[in-house]
Amino acid sequence: MINSILDMARTIMREEGVAALSMQELARRLDMRAPSLYHYFTGKMDIYDSLFRVGFTLYAEEFQKAIEGATTWQEEVRRVLEGYMTFATQNPELYQLCFERPVPGFVPSEASLQASLEVLHSGYERAATWSAAMDTELAPAQVADLLIAVMHGLTALHLANEPHLPAGQGRFGALIPAALSLLNKAWSKP
Repeated sequence: MINSILDMARTIMREEGVAALSMQELARRLDMRAPSLYHYFTGKMDIYDSLFRVGFTLYAEEFQKAIEGATTWQEEVRRVLEGYMTFATQNPELYQLCFERPVPGFVPSEASLQASLEVLHSGYERAATWSAAMDTELAPAQVADLLIAVMHGLTALHLANEPHLPAGQGRFGALIPAALSLLNKAWSKP
């Protein structure tokens, strides 16, 4: 039942916006009474918290798949940029909940926050792995943070303008190779 509730919550969030989730609509779509939902979740924020963890769990899996087998930092960065945008286009409600925080008053629980920090620290570790091959005075965490800013910016603009297009296409999605080229010129050793 918990999975059914979370799946329906994702459907509502995708259709009506992340912040538009309501217990009444969720119960109606599940053909149950709203008070019955409280047997499974303490309230709407608890559902958001569960979905926040789901989002970071799924993203962590995608991140690991994306970097598998990359032999250069450039290849890994390209895969991460594309993977982030793909995750966002395939899971827009989770992307918004996890990376944009559109729900007023929602604060992830300590366990959910830990899931997000594990993904962040994994990115820092990957940047440290490649730092010797890069020509930059930035610390590995700064390299990772800059990449996060670039990938989030391109992805947010892609979703705002052409959410129907897959990653790598459209006005902003097609800029991934250009962003990688700029980073390559800036960080490649002579």
